[in-house]
Amino acid sequence: MIHIRQLDFTYSSGSGQKALGNICLDIEPGRYVLICGRSGSGKSTLCRTFNGLIPHFHPGKMEGTVTVAGRPTSETLVQALFDKVALVFQNPEAQLFSPTVKRELAFGLESLGMPAARIERQIAAVAAELGLENLLELDPHKLSGGQQHLVTLAAMLALKPRILVLDEPFANLDGRHVQAIRRILARLRAEGLGIVVCEHRLRPTVADADRIVVIDRGTIVLDGPCRRVLGSDLRRYGLQVPLAVELSRKLGLQKIHTDLQQVASEAKDIPLQEVSPSPRATGQQAGDVILSTRHLSARTGGLTILDDINLEIQAGSCLAIVGANGAGKTTLLRHLNGLARPSGGRLLLKGKDVTRARASALARHVGTAFQNPADQFFKLKVSDEIAVTPRITGNLDQGWIDELAQRFGLEKLMQRAPFRLSAGEKKRVAFAAALAGKPEILILDEPTAGQDADFREALGKTIRDLTETGHAVIIITHDLEFAHSQAGRWIVMAGGRILRQGRPEVLMADRQLMDQAGLEPTERFLWQRYCAGKKRCLTPGPS
Repeated sequence: MIHIRQLDFTYSSGSGQKALGNICLDIEPGRYVLICGRSGSGKSTLCRTFNGLIPHFHPGKMEGTVTVAGRPTSETLVQALFDKVALVFQNPEAQLFSPTVKRELAFGLESLGMPAARIERQIAAVAAELGLENLLELDPHKLSGGQQHLVTLAAMLALKPRILVLDEPFANLDGRHVQAIRRILARLRAEGLGIVVCEHRLRPTVADADRIVVIDRGTIVLDGPCRRVLGSDLRRYGLQVPLAVELSRKLGLQKIHTDLQQVASEAKDIPLQEVSPSPRATGQQAGDVILSTRHLSARTGGLTILDDINLEIQAGSCLAIVGANGAGKTTLLRHLNGLARPSGGRLLLKGKDVTRARASALARHVGTAFQNPADQFFKLKVSDEIAVTPRITGNLDQGWIDELAQRFGLEKLMQRAPFRLSAGEKKRVAFAAALAGKPEILILDEPTAGQDADFREALGKTIRDLTETGHAVIIITHDLEFAHSQAGRWIVMAGGRILRQGRPEVLMADRQLMDQAGLEPTERFLWQRYCAGKKRCLTPGPS
C-alpha cells in the first residue's frame, strides 16, 4: 500500500540538515507497524510523506520515491489519497476547523460524496465507539486536549481508509480511552486495515504491534518483529521500554514479554530481590503552603465545570493532578495561574487573596507550560521566547537561561523560530520559558507527551532540583508512570470535582476510585503489589 525507496527530504524552512535520509519502507494493509525514536528523529516527517503532505503542503527538497496504492505522491494531489491513507496529527487542534464535533466528523464523509443517511449512520457509530455522543453539538476547539484527540481520530475512522496513521495517539488520553483505542485498532486490523503508530509510549503499543521501526536522526536504524527489536538496546535511541520488557531482559527469561502477568508466571522461582524494581519517587520535605484554593467553583453556559475545589500547594513538594479526559484538570490549571476567574470561592497566594489578580501579576510566582506549547509562543527566536517572563518581571538571569538551554537540549535551537520546531522541541522550549523567571510554583500540563526518555530524565532531575530548593511543582498528566516516579501526592479528579487526594500507592490500591476516575495503575505499582503478595506467601508461619 505504501512503498518508499531511497527517500531523502530537507525542509525549506529548516536548518538545512536532512530530516530524512535513505528511507526504504513498505507498509501493507492488515499490519500494525510501530514507528518510534527520540524527539526530532523524523517520525512525524516520515508520516507526512505517507499521504502527500510532503511534498505538497510542507515544501522542501525531496529525493527518492513514495507511492501509495501504486500512485507516486509527488504527482498525486493530497485529496486524491484521502480515502487511502488517513493521518491523525500529533497536535489535534491543527486539524479541527468545524463549529461542532458533528460537523467535524461529517466533513470528510461529505467530501467523498456520501449520502446524508449513510453519513448520519457512520457518525453515530464512530461517536458511540469512542464515547463522543455527548460532545456532538459542542465546539471542538473548547474541548480538552484528550477529547480533541478523540474527535480527530473519530473523523479519520469515519472515512474507513486503507491505512490509518496515528502520530502520538495515546499521549493525551487517560487509561480508559487508551484501552478503548487499542480495542478499536485491533478490530480494524482484523478487518484488513493497516495501522501505523508513531509513539514514545511503548507500553500501549508493543503488545499489539507486529513490527517496530526505529528511526534515529532521520534514518531507519532498526526494523523487524517486535520481540526481536525489543531485545535490542533501545535506550540508546531515546526510548524507554515497558517494565515487563525490562524485567524479561534483567531476569534472562527465554522470551521478551510485554505483559507483567507473563513475566510473573515465568519468574515465579526467582528471588524477589533480583526482580523488584528500585523505587524512583522523590522524597520531598513539604514546607509552608504557597498556593491554596477555598471552595473554588466555575460555571460556564449553565454547566458546573469546577465544583468545590479545596487544595493546598506546599513549598518543596511535587503534586500530580490526574483524571480522565474532561475531568477538569486543565480548567483548574487556568484558575491557579489567573487565566480564568472562578464563579465562586477563593485563590490564595501565601495567604493573600489573589482571586481577582491579573495573570501578569501572578506570572512572577506561577510559571506554566501548557499542553499545546504553540499557544504560548509569540517571539520569532527561541532565545527571545525563553526570556519573555524574566524580562517582564525584571529578574533576567542569562546564566540560568543558558543552564536551562543545556538541560533541555536547546543550545542548537536558540536562534531558530519556535513555531518551526518539532512538537517535542516546542515542548522543551515551553518548559524552559516557564522556568526562566524562577517562579515559586511551576505548573506542567502533560509535560511528557511526545517526549523521549532523555527528556523525561532531564525533566525529572529538574523537578527534583526545584523541590529540593523549596519550589512547588504541579504536574497535570495522563502519564501515571511519570507521575508515580515524581509526585509524592496525587489529586484524583472526575467531573470537575476532587474525588480523593493522597499518596499514589494508596490511591492506586483503591480499585473503585481508579475505575471511577478512568485510570489504570502503573506497571511499577502492579509489580510491587505482586512482589509483596509473593513475599507474604513465602513468609513461614509461626512454628
